[in-house]
Amino acid sequence: MGFPDRIERTVELAQPPAAVWTALTTADGLSAWFGDEAEIDLRPGGLGRVAWIGDRSAEIRVERVEEPEVFGFTWQVDGIPDDDPRRTYVEFTLQNRDGGTRLTVVESGFAQLPDSQYSATYRSHVEGWARELDELAVSLDAG
Repeated sequence: MGFPDRIERTVELAQPPAAVWTALTTADGLSAWFGDEAEIDLRPGGLGRVAWIGDRSAEIRVERVEEPEVFGFTWQVDGIPDDDPRRTYVEFTLQNRDGGTRLTVVESGFAQLPDSQYSATYRSHVEGWARELDELAVSLDAG
């Protein structure tokens, strides 16, 4: 295969896990940093949506909820038709670190993409997670 299948990023946040959990798992929390609008049904199998005004939206399916430590969802892959079953899996892991939070996000499933689409999609998500996690930190700091 030869393609990386996952992206992993870790950030240290000053806020406690409960505050970070709220930012990751509520509509208000998500819309403050991850897109401009959000909806979420926070239970395994629950559906949600994040939207970036003027850009795009993504449907998500909640897969894992272990408050306040692990939140995971699958979502559509850019450029693949809506009825295509391929999705990537995103998992957030929160660890209490001296009153703050070590947050790790892992997105996996890129190896299933067609060769013609892989590079652009993988690069877009690498850049996207760097940008979105920066926005999360700013949003939490503004508080």
